[in-house]
Amino acid sequence: MAKPKKSLTAVERRAEELDTIAAVLPIERRDELAELLTDQDVETLRHLVNHGMGDNTLRALTSDLTYLEAWGLAATGRSLPWPAPEALLLKFVAHHLWDPQHRETDPDHGMPVDVDESLRQQGFLKSVGPHAPSTVRRRLANWSTLTRWRGFDGAFASPALKSAIRLAVRAVPRTRGRKSAKAVTGDVLARLLATCATDSLRDLRDRAILMVAFASGGRRRSEIAGLRREQLTVEPPIEVPDGPPLPSLAIHLGRTKTTTGEQDDIVYLTGRPVEALIAWLQAAKIDNGSVFRAIGRWGNVSRRALDPQSVNAIIKQRVEMAGLESGEFSAHGLRSGFLTEAAIRNIPLLEAMEQSRHRSVQQASSYYNNATRRSGRAARML
Repeated sequence: MAKPKKSLTAVERRAEELDTIAAVLPIERRDELAELLTDQDVETLRHLVNHGMGDNTLRALTSDLTYLEAWGLAATGRSLPWPAPEALLLKFVAHHLWDPQHRETDPDHGMPVDVDESLRQQGFLKSVGPHAPSTVRRRLANWSTLTRWRGFDGAFASPALKSAIRLAVRAVPRTRGRKSAKAVTGDVLARLLATCATDSLRDLRDRAILMVAFASGGRRRSEIAGLRREQLTVEPPIEVPDGPPLPSLAIHLGRTKTTTGEQDDIVYLTGRPVEALIAWLQAAKIDNGSVFRAIGRWGNVSRRALDPQSVNAIIKQRVEMAGLESGEFSAHGLRSGFLTEAAIRNIPLLEAMEQSRHRSVQQASSYYNNATRRSGRAARML
């Protein structure tokens, strides 16, 4: 009986330590993280927090670390060794990049059934089939980063591992899909906002989420979920001809995955999005802390922030209410939709990027290209 008690104490201790960095982690899964992560994992994460790693980068790294630990336990029965031997890295590639056609004739090809079922039961696997090469590369890169932070050299640059990934990607070609099948452009957004027509708390909150996320450049769902009242500052009204001045707010994003050091990213809201946000804050009586919060069954506003997945669920619910197909839209559709709508309205790319805070012209311009190619002059040469 003593051994289970010690194990439980260790889990509780890790849960308490995770509480100290709750602001930058998916803390709604704190107990699960405490079960999967080791003491050394938690200490590494605390170290990265203290060294000022961007919140979004740290969330992504924590998510990948948790998946790696879950996979390691399912595949080997033990927590990940540090540093990981080359054989374990090759096993990870073999489990995640495989040929579905070959699997039909060889059931041992790819991820073993018991490992697949274990990860699926824990919610780590949802789709069927091999992983996207970009996902495998990202997780290996984060695995390598964590290895270096622990003071070890890994086998991540070994010729055998690079060759295995290259051959696996060639054997199983994939077309890259978007995070949201369709962009939430202006016309789609109008239909979603039409479902938030009352003065109920839910309608006020969801209307503010939709308008703020879109108008602020298509903010990521993690940024919307983590938005705090202290990040908002009132700006002087914007004068417009033949009309009353428009209210203006600044959102201080702080450090993001594309900023460095003490740089503070700022985006601005003007007009209707500001009015929608103020209406929600006043109705919910939020003077400080998290901006967007859960609403209880009896209409009570929680003190805790929405988690990023709840933001996605809210958007999908509004999509269904608008009579659209929920599987075609997600929270990322607001981000791609902002740039797509900017292209449709002939807003210069660099001006749109100032609001979306994209650093890569190549990435941002892909939305412009998709929005204008069908109707562009190059498609009408004959």
